[in-house]
Amino acid sequence: MQIKTASVAAVSLSVGLNIHMGKTKVLKFKTENSNPINLDGETLEDVESSTYLGSIIDEHGGSDADVKARIGEAGAVFLQLKNIWNSK
Repeated sequence: MQIKTASVAAVSLSVGLNIHMGKTKVLKFKTENSNPINLDGETLEDVESSTYLGSIIDEHGGSDADVKARIGEAGAVFLQLKNIWNSK
C-alpha cells in the first residue's frame, strides 16, 4: 500500500495537485497489516471508521454503525416534525 500511495502522490504532484496531510486518513479494510503508511516523511493517521458520501465505512466492512446513524438522524427529524403533525 505504501508503493501505491507514493505513486498517487507522484502523479498528483506532476499535474499540480497537492495531497493535504491533515485531511488524509488511512482506513485499512479487512486486513491484518499494521504497517504505517508514510507520505512525504510523515505517517498518515489510521482510523477505524470514516464517512464517505453519507455512509459510514468501518474497518470490518459492517453496516451496523451506518444503519444506527441513519435511524438516529431519522428519529431526530421525526421529533422536529412531531408538533406539526399533532397540530389541528
